[in-house]
Amino acid sequence: MAQTPKEGYGLGAHGFWRAVAANSGPLFRFMWDLEKSGELPIRRPSVVAANHFSHLDPVILGQTIGPVRYLAVDELYGTWPSFDKFITHFGAIPMTRTKIPLHAMRTAINHLEAGGVIGLFPEGRRVWTWGELPPQRGAAWLAQRTGVPLVPVTIWGTQESMGRGAKRIARWPVKIEVGDAIDPADFPGERVAATRSMMTVWEETVSAAIERMRQG
Repeated sequence: MAQTPKEGYGLGAHGFWRAVAANSGPLFRFMWDLEKSGELPIRRPSVVAANHFSHLDPVILGQTIGPVRYLAVDELYGTWPSFDKFITHFGAIPMTRTKIPLHAMRTAINHLEAGGVIGLFPEGRRVWTWGELPPQRGAAWLAQRTGVPLVPVTIWGTQESMGRGAKRIARWPVKIEVGDAIDPADFPGERVAATRSMMTVWEETVSAAIERMRQG
């Protein structure tokens, strides 16, 4: 039997994400004065790739575009069992850093082929400043492998609300911009070169959006 986009979430989690995206706008506008722009709603299935300042980023992204299964590095797991259960219930896919993450990639591919959305943070971890780390190619590889669009997303302001080193959430304006989808069909040829080119476009798109946001 073919998978559906709801598979991989715990009981009620997919519906919860949909309800949050549909009904929590006033709360997010109050808490973060959340400002959204760009190509919404996104096409499904898609690989969504965002920059990463804060633990808030997955929540902000999910509220903006609805149910997303995130590839989450396995170092997030093992400290708090309740946290492990929580993020797994809401669709997180553990991904190892120490070897080729074959199981995680198979799970992500199956979800995309079923019509779902996979979210990644190409920098690989939260950063203090944009440009601190070069983007990895996993998001582009998944898009190339499945033929779905790669959607660049820029998040600005979460570094002030709950960035690295923060102990609590501060009320701070947050902006999120969904960029034009990057079509893997526009990058033919050898896959390594194609994925590098796609991630260059992703990085340029996010850089331009961050510069606009910095200037207000």
